[in-house]
Amino acid sequence: MRPLILMKVGGSLITDKDNPEPTVNFKNLRRIVREVAEGYSPERMRLIFAHGAGSYGHQIVKRTGIHKGIKSGEQILAFAETQRLQNELNSIVTKELIKNGVPAMPIQCSCHTVMEKGELVEMHLETVRGYLEVGLVPVFFGVPAFDRFQKCSILSADKILAHIAREFRAEKVIHATDVDGVFDANPKEVEDAKLVKEMTSENFDEIIEKVGHSSSVDVTGGMFGKVREILASGVPTEIINGNREGYIKSALLGETGLGTRIIP
Repeated sequence: MRPLILMKVGGSLITDKDNPEPTVNFKNLRRIVREVAEGYSPERMRLIFAHGAGSYGHQIVKRTGIHKGIKSGEQILAFAETQRLQNELNSIVTKELIKNGVPAMPIQCSCHTVMEKGELVEMHLETVRGYLEVGLVPVFFGVPAFDRFQKCSILSADKILAHIAREFRAEKVIHATDVDGVFDANPKEVEDAKLVKEMTSENFDEIIEKVGHSSSVDVTGGMFGKVREILASGVPTEIINGNREGYIKSALLGETGLGTRIIP
């Protein structure tokens, strides 16, 4: 069977993440989508794609606090509006993928997922397996999801991919972010922060203590949250800089050493 590759593109790459209004970075999005189309081969792989929310999600969630639970009528409206915004961004992303010949199938996880205190406990994946068999590329995205304890919590794209990678026994996961990989300090704040080329069981604890949170508005834990989910998946992962032209295509074609390689 063809290997299953999972790829996630961060919201900071395809939107203006710090803009208080939902804003797509179309120049970057279209370049990234072209690279995905050039690197993807249905004869060589099965692909699951995911993208972050950026300014379409983090700002409204931070402002309304729905990630901590629903306590008011205004938050119920914000819950619904956040999902609508995610659908809007996903529609834009899948439209660009389809225009470039990638058979992108939008997947709204909040329809078939249950959370408990912010942790994913149930996700129905039979249809996703079917889409892969048909030859489609399922496209996931972070969503506000039903939580049994607090009514709402955020199901991030990182958490989704970690769960699917584990359940489907993926070959590898590629995370495209706006930095070169995992650093021993926040590279946007510390000038001499050093890139960690490889994380293994031998240096996990040491590096995790130093991994910083996002310098932008991020309600899903930034780089720390990303690494935590990767460790939970148990699947080899590479974190690369999606702003570097050609990296996404090269990673899909199998090149390694482009960023930080994580081997759980």
